Amino acid sequence: MRAFAVAAVAAGAALVLAGCASTGTKTFGVQESFGSVATYSRLFDATPAQACEASRRALLSQGYVISSSAIDLVEGKKSFQPEPESHLQMVVRVVCVPEANDGKVSLGFVTATQDTYALRKTNNSASLGVGAIGSVSLPFSSTSESLVKVGSETIAKDTFYESFFDLVKRYLVIDQALTD
Repeated sequence: MRAFAVAAVAAGAALVLAGCASTGTKTFGVQESFGSVATYSRLFDATPAQACEASRRALLSQGYVISSSAIDLVEGKKSFQPEPESHLQMVVRVVCVPEANDGKVSLGFVTATQDTYALRKTNNSASLGVGAIGSVSLPFSSTSESLVKVGSETIAKDTFYESFFDLVKRYLVIDQALTD
């Protein structure tokens, strides 16, 4: 019986020491696996400049504010408020590169990220001391609200990208009809 008690105490001590030795850092497995899935890219029968211009117009048509635009790059932002104390911001970034030697075929890479913000209330207080009449202190307090970023994710839904690429192709067809 005594040997059992000693073994139990030793096992308990080992568990306590193991718990103290752990850092408490949470680890995550690798979230990415590279493959040949074409979720984030499409070929266009257009130059990179034409593909990026069509992408810019597609974003503008959906209410995005263009924050960056060049011959081979477009970035747009749009804000959403699904609930009174929640805010979302979507950022869509398009990079257009030539795919053929003649430059008439391009590859468009699109990545969309969504940042999530929550309204946080902070209590602020200050006191006013009057030295001439003693240690009288009058408390003043206020509450301030601010949006705090609570999450960020890359959009991975195929349907989102398919609808974007379809809209870009529509603008490319319109542009081609205007130049003919």
